Amino acid sequence: MRGRPIAKRELTPDPKFGSPLVAKLINHIMKDGKKSTAQAVVYESFEVIAEKTKQNAIDIFDNALKNVMPSLEVKSKRVGGANYQVPMPVRGERRSVLAFRWILNAARSKKGRRMALKLADELIAAANNEGDAVKKKLDVQKMAEANRAFAHFAR
Repeated sequence: MRGRPIAKRELTPDPKFGSPLVAKLINHIMKDGKKSTAQAVVYESFEVIAEKTKQNAIDIFDNALKNVMPSLEVKSKRVGGANYQVPMPVRGERRSVLAFRWILNAARSKKGRRMALKLADELIAAANNEGDAVKKKLDVQKMAEANRAFAHFAR
């Protein structure tokens, strides 16, 4: 790596809840720079979560993120002409990025309803350790566990 490492920019917390994680979720949902639309989707889904569960939506959101964040993943590594799936621990920033990606992909894959409702359902399911995002996390963890024999290739 040449030159100096690029400094991480601080993300301003979202205006309603003051949470940087919610701001990150809004940025992940946003398409074509339409941040106000993404904010409306997230805030509406949080209202639906609070209405359905009778709990604080931020707590449900944090719990869902915690349940979806992976601790291990596999990376492909070429050793002596063969590709091995080597299990590696996941860095903190990447853990949250993967969790957001899996939650949003699971919500977007469901058809026929507004995005706010699909996102709310997926977050509630993830908080209860069920749903497509948690299934994806378990699949990734299972793959890493199955390839534990190749862990010595990790550097």
